[in-house]
Amino acid sequence: MVPFSFAGEELALIGPRALYWPRERALLVADLHLEKASFYARFGQMLPPYDSRETLARLADAVRETQARRVFCLGDNFHDADGAERLEPHAAGMLDALTRATDWVWIAGNHDQGRVPSGTVVEELEVGGLILRHEALAGETRPELSGHFHPKLKVVARGRSVSRPCAAMSERKLILPAFGALTGGLNASDPAILAALAPQRAADALLTVKGRLLQFPLWRAAA
Repeated sequence: MVPFSFAGEELALIGPRALYWPRERALLVADLHLEKASFYARFGQMLPPYDSRETLARLADAVRETQARRVFCLGDNFHDADGAERLEPHAAGMLDALTRATDWVWIAGNHDQGRVPSGTVVEELEVGGLILRHEALAGETRPELSGHFHPKLKVVARGRSVSRPCAAMSERKLILPAFGALTGGLNASDPAILAALAPQRAADALLTVKGRLLQFPLWRAAA
């Protein structure tokens, strides 16, 4: 776990894709897109059908590492309305075990139109003074955690272009990277992400490397 502060709260990045909130003993992830491979298979694009297993195994590892009692999934949980129906038995059993072991909350995203097998479903939620929702809301003045944009940091190191999932943070907004195994990403400095962050002084990309927090400026106000 790599700690950092946001809006007066102590949080921690767990690997490249998850967030832990110690005060709430809560794990937060965004954009699982479960059953994305089986969705594309219906249209002839054959991908290995194990993305849900991999995503849920990552989640189980993060729950074990943090000993989280609560899990908040910040939207786009299944890739489409029928995703939960297509979970194969092994993945369904993994999800059932996770939702039984924790207080599990699904926050609805733009992909979430169908049922979920277990847990609580909400449109958005306020917890401990932080607003949890899928997509950053323009004009929101309260501290906010969201997903939706799948931010990635793209840098050139030693002549090679490197792309890694990252969080994107401004004074009052924190956008999590996509957690799902088959999720792509949008450059964290893309105008759409900067607009969602609505920075007044600064916006930064956050990621971990060898147990250290690295912070890259995405936007700085003129002096």
